[in-house]
This record gives sequence, structure tokens and C-alpha cells, in this order.
Amino acid sequence: TWSDFWLNEGVTTYIERRIEEVLYGERRASMEAALGRQSLEKEIERLDDRFEILHVDLTGMDPDEGVTDIPYEKGALFLRTLEETFGRKVFDVFLRGYFDHFAFQSITTAQFIGYLKKNLFVSHPEQARRIPLEEWIYKAGVPAGAANPVSDAFEKAEQRAARWHNEQVPIAKTDTAGWTTQEWLAFLRYFEDHRLTPEQMARLDRQFQFTQTGNSEIEFEWLLLSVRYGYTPAYSRLEEFLTTVGRRKFLRPLYEELVKTPEGAIRARSIYAKARPGYHPIAQATVDEILKVGSN
Repeated sequence: TWSDFWLNEGVTTYIERRIEEVLYGERRASMEAALGRQSLEKEIERLDDRFEILHVDLTGMDPDEGVTDIPYEKGALFLRTLEETFGRKVFDVFLRGYFDHFAFQSITTAQFIGYLKKNLFVSHPEQARRIPLEEWIYKAGVPAGAANPVSDAFEKAEQRAARWHNEQVPIAKTDTAGWTTQEWLAFLRYFEDHRLTPEQMARLDRQFQFTQTGNSEIEFEWLLLSVRYGYTPAYSRLEEFLTTVGRRKFLRPLYEELVKTPEGAIRARSIYAKARPGYHPIAQATVDEILKVGSN
């Protein structure tokens, strides 16, 4: 059922990062995991408690309402916590057995829990006592003791953002050579909680051409800051972005940020009138709710 959606998406997200570690190294995988934890925390701040549960109860609701980052990121974090608690070697044996046992089948959360207890918890009782299983699966939020992925590369990116923001280092001398997309995201996300003036935004844009970047992940973070801090030179690109990109992970935060001010709400409705026909019905329903507009 939709309540078991996390079993597919959480496991997939966890395995994706394990594959990235093999292909691109631990540094890249740690950055992705850290970004995932950040996304999870933001989602928890935004959602009602009932939607923060892995085995979410969608009785009487449109299942689309339960499509959030929770099944992906909380599910992946749960598996990473199991890995760190039991050790990768032990956990990998469990995973291989799990995949073999349920190959080409659809299973329920109850089946997963039963297999987990029988094939991992029973043989490692000391570690099992450190996993609040019911809380992970059936409660809101993230349990105490959850894995906390960190990235040295992110810490350095945030430090460089802070030094420039505190006027300790000129932007032109901020070392960004060889940065990955993930490092740029960490750099920009620092400013979500550290206010920028329009002049500071302009200096960043002149140095790094964020408004014209061809990377949608970076562009999204930049446009979010542009709306929040009133950087009007990016507004034209904001409209282009919202009328050509249809992913809810980008649309929802941008529209939510726009409607925080009367001027932004007017701009959001104007853009949406042009963009709505090109959005997927799920995205349409999401933005309809944000803007409080009808579906006709």
C-alpha cells in the first residue's frame, strides 16, 4: 500500500548513495548524505506530524498528499543508522539476504519488520536495543541517536561563506576552484540563515554568475535567496525557471517563499497563470494550495 512506499524509496535512496561511494568515492557520498539530512530537517519543519511517519496513514486522503521527502530521506537515514549501529559488514549480509528473500515481490512494512527482527536483531541483541524501531517506523520526527552524516567539504564551504559574509575575505579571493555541485549548494545554503543585502547578492552574482548558471540545483538555491532577499535582477530568470521546470522539489519552496510578501504573491500568481498548464497534475495541486487558487 501507499503506507509502505518508504520501503521502496528509502531503500533505493540508501543504495544509491552506496553506489555513489563506489563510483565517486566516500567524499561524494558523504556530501549527498549530508544534503539528504538537511532536506529531511527542512521537510520536518514544514510538515504536520502525521506526514513525518514512515508508515504514513493516508486513509481517506489522496495518496499524492503523502509524497514528500520523508519516505526517501527518513527511510534512507533509518537504514544508515542500522548500518552504523550493526556495522557495515553485518548489515550488508542482512541486506543481501533481504533482497534475495523478497526478490520480485511486493511486501509490507510488517513483513520488513518481521524479517529485520529475525535476521538481524535476534543475532545482535545488544545493538538491537539501541534501535527504537517503533519510533522510527510509526512516530513523527527523527529518533535520538539517528545517524548524522557530515561532510568536511561542506564545513569548508560554509566556512568560506562565513568569512566572506563577515568581511574577512573579499569574494574574489574566496577559493572555490574545483567545487562540485554539492559544495556550491552548501555555500549557498549558509545564507538561508545569514541575511544578505541586495548589494551583497549582486557581488555574489557578479563573481559567480549564479543567475545564469545552467545547473538547476544551484539555480534553485540562488533563486530562493533572490526571492527572500529581494534581489530583483534575478526575477526575470525566476519566471523563466518556474515556467520551464516542473519538479515539485523546486516549485513548492519557491512559490512558498514568494507568497510571504504581498508583492511576491502577486508575482507568483502572474507566473503561475502562465506556468500551470505545463505542470504535472500533482504539481498543479500543490501550487494551487499554496496560492489558494481554484483548479479551473
